[in-house]
Amino acid sequence: MEIIDRYRRSLKRKNYAAHTVKAYMNVLAQFTRWFDAPFERVTRSDMGSYVDHLFQKRLSPKTATCHLQIIRAFYEYLINEEGMVLTNPVSKISIRLPKPLPRHLKDDQVANLFSVITKARDRAMFMLMLRSGLRVEEVAHLSVDALEYQRREIFVSSGKGAKDRMVYLSDDACVALAAYLEQRSSKAKQLFLVEKGPMKGKPISVRGIQKRIEYYARKSGLNVSCHCLRHTLATQLLNADADLSSIRDLLGHTHITTTQRYCRVANLKVRRDYYKAMEVVLQRMQALEEDDEDPRGHSREPRGYRERMARDHRTRGEETGSPILVMKKTKEADDFGERQERTAP
Repeated sequence: MEIIDRYRRSLKRKNYAAHTVKAYMNVLAQFTRWFDAPFERVTRSDMGSYVDHLFQKRLSPKTATCHLQIIRAFYEYLINEEGMVLTNPVSKISIRLPKPLPRHLKDDQVANLFSVITKARDRAMFMLMLRSGLRVEEVAHLSVDALEYQRREIFVSSGKGAKDRMVYLSDDACVALAAYLEQRSSKAKQLFLVEKGPMKGKPISVRGIQKRIEYYARKSGLNVSCHCLRHTLATQLLNADADLSSIRDLLGHTHITTTQRYCRVANLKVRRDYYKAMEVVLQRMQALEEDDEDPRGHSREPRGYRERMARDHRTRGEETGSPILVMKKTKEADDFGERQERTAP
């Protein structure tokens, strides 16, 4: 459709990544096949039915939400840039998403994984994800010029959201990179290349890297992905008391709320904070208990105890009468009784 083509060109002018534009076009193609009618006739009820259709196809809530976000953005384009007078049918439709914790590897699992990765190229790729927090796309597009080995830095150009950032190399990442560069003889611009087959010498693709981690996951018996290595880095840094804003910059997150997800995972830091705070609480309680005991070890009366007892005694006296008044009234009653008996006939 011509209007969708114009939308595609609009996305390219806004510097959207090629795979993002492709994903947008695929979602809109699916939507137009399902709703074979002009866009201005789509209602909110139709969008609800489309969500049901997506769930019938066994799409996850997160994927269905992505469909809604793309369609919502398309209607915003129709209203703001095409000048169409209509109401966005996706404006008030949302799906409640689960909030699972980021999955990360424990230290022994990291050691187990890298014990089965013997190829120098693969060790270097996955070490950059684990120690520098690179995304799989950033590793695939990494160039030799971006590597500043002497300063132990890597310049990540046009990462997610077309943002640049600087990341750093740990000791073991430097060793892995040095081992790979020593055996790398190609003059290609890209750092990581295909090493065999008809594509030998060509830059390795994102899918090629993902297949390698899937192979090592089967070999090590671990449930691990490329992004899981980034999660592991964030969790390890947070457990080591790294500042949250520093972790955000290293990972390239736009919003700090994205990085804060790892606060729910970093159990070691939470544990340390808990025991540190609980130690202060217990010290205060112990000090109060010591104040309530005299030097001979007998319990002291709490502060205000005598005053409260005197006040309670006075209150009871007002309610029931004091013992002295009761005895005086009883004696007067007995004397009156005796006089009555003497005067009786």
